[in-house]
Amino acid sequence: MRSAKLYRYSLPMDSGVILRTQRLDSREGWIVELRDGDAVGYGEIAPLPEFSKETAAEAGEKAQALLELWVKGEAFALADALPSVAFGLSMAELELTGGLPVEGNYLTAPLCAGDPDALVVALSKMPGDKVAKIKVGMYEAVRDGMVANMFIEAIPGLRLRLDANRQWTPVKARQFAKYVKPEHRSGIAFLEEPCMTPEDSLAFAQETGINIAWDETVRDEGFEVKVEPGVSAIVIKPTMVGSVQRCMELVKQAHEAGLTAVISSSMESSLGLNQLARFAAWQTPDVIPGLDTMQLFKAQLETPWPECGLAVTPLSDLEVVWQE
Repeated sequence: MRSAKLYRYSLPMDSGVILRTQRLDSREGWIVELRDGDAVGYGEIAPLPEFSKETAAEAGEKAQALLELWVKGEAFALADALPSVAFGLSMAELELTGGLPVEGNYLTAPLCAGDPDALVVALSKMPGDKVAKIKVGMYEAVRDGMVANMFIEAIPGLRLRLDANRQWTPVKARQFAKYVKPEHRSGIAFLEEPCMTPEDSLAFAQETGINIAWDETVRDEGFEVKVEPGVSAIVIKPTMVGSVQRCMELVKQAHEAGLTAVISSSMESSLGLNQLARFAAWQTPDVIPGLDTMQLFKAQLETPWPECGLAVTPLSDLEVVWQE
């Protein structure tokens, strides 16, 4: 006997969280609960403001419509569903049917904040490859290049992941590269979307020898992974990509093309983040996922993140906006 609930949540965020043009005071979304006999599965539907195509209100409305059909015995029609809805419902169904492994990959790449000594301490606790990340594109490109060069020079064996969010013109991207010594450029594991267009990003990679990764491009309609000079990775943000099945297909394509696939968060709650850690351990077992966003919250939801001391809000405290 099938039944389902749709919860609404709102969690406070750290006051310093700024998206492209706005401060994010709270993270809002929906939690889906599916039940079939004794089995239960959860999924999170949380469009990210300014990045997702849909709003939270639109996602909630579409999710309810699909849930109403599911409890009547119909399969989820996710091919044309909104990305966040497709992911949340498919993840809930995957957990319901026992398809999501229990073990998770909770390793995170520490964020470089400007102090090499502090980063060395953080990396000393990391088994295997020493991976760290820097957000670039928010300040001057020259500054970003100098900072990246400094960390690579100071920490032998460091592999930096950089994310520019398509912020640079080709001129600014060259300014960045100019301040990373040629012998240090191999210390950059990849630079996500340096330029405003994929064509300019590809040209940058070939000109500088700095590997790039696709992030926003992965979400472009009709995207398929292919071998391209200078492209070493794809970053998969399931909330913005779509169903679990679509994410798995992208991972498969990436591996067949010899690329690294990185599962990354879109600031999901601790419930969704834990599921992403489990999904990453299953689909990309040898890659550190991009799941270091719990530090941006002031509260957790239902499932605590390992070693996080924030208070946990149980689902029983949330508003149930629909159930059947």
